[in-house]
Amino acid sequence: MAAGRHALRAGLSGALAIVYPPSCIACQGAVGQAQALCPSCWSSIGFIERPYCERLGTPFAVDLGPGLLSPAAITDPPVYARARAVCRFDGVARELVHRLKYGDRTELALTLGRMMAQAGRELLVDADLVVPVPLHRTRLWSRRFNQAAALAGVVARHAGLPVARAALARVKRTRQQVGLTRPQRAENLQGAFRVPDTMRPQVEGRRILLVDDVLTTGSTANAAARALLRAGARDVDVLTFARVVTDGREDTT
Repeated sequence: MAAGRHALRAGLSGALAIVYPPSCIACQGAVGQAQALCPSCWSSIGFIERPYCERLGTPFAVDLGPGLLSPAAITDPPVYARARAVCRFDGVARELVHRLKYGDRTELALTLGRMMAQAGRELLVDADLVVPVPLHRTRLWSRRFNQAAALAGVVARHAGLPVARAALARVKRTRQQVGLTRPQRAENLQGAFRVPDTMRPQVEGRRILLVDDVLTTGSTANAAARALLRAGARDVDVLTFARVVTDGREDTT
């Protein structure tokens, strides 16, 4: 029976592929399987790989050995323990994030989330719980879904970890971060996040993996991590699909 169902599913998938051939999620060009990137779009993504700052996850131009920290991580260390991202936030990666976030392309979370699970392997090994960065209820209502929660679900499923979508609440409606300076971003997010009392038992003593789509200055990640740590989390790591990298240095708060 199981073999028969598998054959039926394979046959249906093959028939659908003939009628609706799979296309690249970025450029819509032909690809061999659904929810994939074509070779051209794949090669244009600025993947972040070692050598990078072990704290901030920002790339180094030269490999000077393992365990190095960037000047930004030393002079202004983040609240979170470690951050990792799949790629730089530019070109194809930027377009994919915008389509997921604003273009109702929720299916993109499957591909981006799988890539995040791969890039964040070392963080997932240490994690006890996956928590998405939440949206304020008014923004969630207007956008209709939280892209961070969609990505967190895929990452958690691939890692075999529990996901707590309600572990962190956005209790302050903040201004859009675009165009704000680093101090303004930090001030804008002050007191924006809180762990509800009912969720504290899930957070206390746990290693939390905080998931979002993009890491820009680190202000949102810092504010969210601070709320989780105040609620008793053991430590907080951050995993995103993309991050802003300027001249090889991270622009962080």
